[in-house]
Amino acid sequence: MTLIKTTYNRRSFIKATAAAGGGLMLGFNWLVSCTPSSEQLLQMPEEWFNINAFLKIGNNGVVTIFSPNPEIGQNVKTSMPMIVAEELDVNWKNVIVEQAGLDTQKYKRQVAGGSQSIRAGWQSLRMAGATARRMLLETAAKQWDVPVGELTTSEGIIKHASGKSAGYGELAMAATAVEVPTEVELKDPKDFKIIGVPTKNVDGLKIVKGESLFGLDYKQEGMLIAMLVHAPAFGMKPKSVDDSKARSMSGIKDIFVIDTLPESIEKAWSDVNAFPQLVVVVGNTTWEVMEAKKALIIEWETVTKPESTRDHKEQLTKLISQAAKEASRKDGNPDKAFKNAAKVVEQTYSAPFLAHNTLEPMNFFANVTADKAELVGPIQTPENLSKTVATVLGMAEENVSIMMTRQGGGFGRRLYGNFGIEAAVISQKVKAPIKLVYTREDDMTQGTYRPAYEVGYRAALDKDNNLIGFHVRGSGIHGSAVFANRFPAGTVDNYLAESHTLESNISTGAWRAPRSNFIACAEQSFLDEVAEAAGKDPIDFRLELFQRAIDNPVGENNDYDAARYAGVLKLVKEKSKWGTSMPGVSRGVSAYYCHNSYVAQVIDLEMKDGEPKIKKVWCAIDCGIVVNPEGAINQVEGGIIDGIGHAMYSAMTFTDGKPDQSNFHNYRLIRHKEAPIEIETFFVENGIDPTGLGEPSLPPIAAALANAIYAATGNRVTRQPFINNMKVEKVQPV
Repeated sequence: MTLIKTTYNRRSFIKATAAAGGGLMLGFNWLVSCTPSSEQLLQMPEEWFNINAFLKIGNNGVVTIFSPNPEIGQNVKTSMPMIVAEELDVNWKNVIVEQAGLDTQKYKRQVAGGSQSIRAGWQSLRMAGATARRMLLETAAKQWDVPVGELTTSEGIIKHASGKSAGYGELAMAATAVEVPTEVELKDPKDFKIIGVPTKNVDGLKIVKGESLFGLDYKQEGMLIAMLVHAPAFGMKPKSVDDSKARSMSGIKDIFVIDTLPESIEKAWSDVNAFPQLVVVVGNTTWEVMEAKKALIIEWETVTKPESTRDHKEQLTKLISQAAKEASRKDGNPDKAFKNAAKVVEQTYSAPFLAHNTLEPMNFFANVTADKAELVGPIQTPENLSKTVATVLGMAEENVSIMMTRQGGGFGRRLYGNFGIEAAVISQKVKAPIKLVYTREDDMTQGTYRPAYEVGYRAALDKDNNLIGFHVRGSGIHGSAVFANRFPAGTVDNYLAESHTLESNISTGAWRAPRSNFIACAEQSFLDEVAEAAGKDPIDFRLELFQRAIDNPVGENNDYDAARYAGVLKLVKEKSKWGTSMPGVSRGVSAYYCHNSYVAQVIDLEMKDGEPKIKKVWCAIDCGIVVNPEGAINQVEGGIIDGIGHAMYSAMTFTDGKPDQSNFHNYRLIRHKEAPIEIETFFVENGIDPTGLGEPSLPPIAAALANAIYAATGNRVTRQPFINNMKVEKVQPV
């Protein structure tokens, strides 16, 4: 039996009689109502996003849960309500989920990011359901004059051995008078009926039917369309605008220049925008505004030095040739280990900028009047957006309302709400409701990219091919990708990690599994190279290192559990029958830890016409309890395909500050025929509370692919995108 405290103070639990029709409504401040956690995220039906505030039980027994957090395709709008429904002990078919808007009084941390929704909300959501169930039980016990302990619940029905029974809806109104319990009992996971059962996306049918769920769908009477023009190159801003022709075109209402982030305002971490000064066109329809944009004659001026991809590459390479001023981590005596090594293995890896390219380009609705601002759209950080909008508009934050729509992809791009700020500023300027719409070209060339990185590795082996020294030195735009305390830290006596940062006027931000999306590929590719130099099987080599970390770890700051890490490797080795010879098929392996979860992957591929054809991916994951297996598998498969596609084909490059790619005709994404033919996923069943899942399957897959390509061709791909750097001189099936 697990007991959990429901309150830390009386304000953490709000109880109110329900609105029309009667019923029970419970509200929670999720950060203080249960075990404290850095994040809380819950989301529910229709347009779902975090779940914070209310659980409603109608007098007909239907349960509604309001979801406060953004739904960006990670399916938390289904899985989070499942957790509440499980502890409430209702029939899932009787649950309705509704999207809540931003409300900093009712909800805390309404954020979609870091794969933390389920992990952060696990205890809070369970408490919400369990507390409501307890109050209903106490209501029934009082009405029937029996002890609570003699009552049972199942699918929204309370029963007593005497034969008495009642549905939750019959008891809901009376339950509003029951004192909120200070402690509730949670289910034993072995008794779960909803958690762990494959469940369809609550918005699935609406999406298929094309119902209005996304920001681009949103409309309001009298709404105008706004589009913008940013500078053609980073480091530039508008100097003059000739809009004479555009103003005379059909449907055009106004043209002007805005500055969305004046130097005078205090910026949040999410206020990333390389182009705050923009030319805006406002009109009746999207087509009319797009045509007017083409008629503008704009003179631009350079304010900072233009940068090119070649410059970035040269500077990043120069940085990793230099020792850092201060090591991120140093164990033992790495210099001595390399000096005395019988063999030294060295390799350098690099990756380019990447665009987010969400299926739904950036957009936002805004209606700003003299005393309030109403915003509606797809945003991962609504509270941050609200604060900045209030500052820029010169308005009290309580007068800014934000409603989150379902998002056609986030991947970190919608953490940065410049497009919402732009919409608000434009609406204030034209004194009318507007919807700001980016074209794909606007979106792809605006910035906030995955940074470019370069990292150099060295490994020292003794005469018996034992790893005695390891050195990693990384550099990146606006920050290095190196995680100093991750594997193989803790497995080798002499270890050195160093980091360098290169500043740039090209804006960057989080991109699915930030930093891990590159460093996992580099690290795991290099470990295969070291294993080969040591004459060892790549999985056995890694397992030896993990065993060292289990038996006698080096240092005290290793941020991974070596036993769980080794566990996923052993599982994928078993399931893929690693070591079995398959004519014409080459294999690669990789394993990585991020977002509190462990993933190991094996790729089987064939080389056809000089390009890899992926036959199958085997994936083992330790992410604790899996709430919704169907949604979880979708997440894993999406991450794998996304990781393969970007490592293999994608890149943003620049010439004199200007992006060389502007749309999908010259920015390469993976195609259907290039995706794996089959993906098989295995989850470790250990009963541990859930950890991250939206991002962890992506980082390791690029290394598994790189290692399989080496097994097939004898050539190592160390620079992304791989397709530009493959040399197919020979094919040697494993």
